Amino acid sequence: MAGRVRAYVGLGANVGDAPGTLAAAARVLAGLPGARLRGVSRLYATRPVGVEDQPDFHNAVAALDVPAGPDPETGALALLLALKGIEVAFGRRRRRRWGPRELDLDLLLFGRHRIHVRRPLDARSDDPAREAVGWLDVPHASAVERLFVLAPLADLAPGLVPPGWGTTVATRRRVRAVLDGPDAVRAVAAWDAGAGCWSPTPPGSAPAAAPRSRRPTRG
Repeated sequence: MAGRVRAYVGLGANVGDAPGTLAAAARVLAGLPGARLRGVSRLYATRPVGVEDQPDFHNAVAALDVPAGPDPETGALALLLALKGIEVAFGRRRRRRWGPRELDLDLLLFGRHRIHVRRPLDARSDDPAREAVGWLDVPHASAVERLFVLAPLADLAPGLVPPGWGTTVATRRRVRAVLDGPDAVRAVAAWDAGAGCWSPTPPGSAPAAAPRSRRPTRG
């Protein structure tokens, strides 16, 4: 059997029916060739970062077991290309950095690998100010500083220590929450795996973490 690796993908949107878009995107992720959806975080409403004059975002994180590829770089790039294809299919348009998004899919983690590899041309940023940035970095370079990533990631893997972080996801989340304040992110729904959609979640309810990947897999 081919090797598999646990990947975590960040989902975000603030154009149109953002919760519906993220639910549909999670279902598409579950149908990627060779992939298995292992968990979806709670849905969070989050304050915009960088450009504040726009609607709040909705964010989540999905855990996927995906083909590892012949090496981590090849496997991660294959997943990245699939994510970019999904964004296009959902109508993502070229916009300024930090601006509105029909759908944003970020590869946050790919197993326990640290990856720095040149992106293919069709997997580079659609932000005109960043289109020359041609590298894929995993773990995602900004994930450790973004509460809208840390909060949903902590739902799925609170005890995980990503490469280079030095502390767990849950610890980073707590530190960032103090800096950003209590209203920066708000859990508004939980993932109903059976129905493949969101269901309202009572304030303070705790989600189930994603099941751990088995040891024989690479990553």
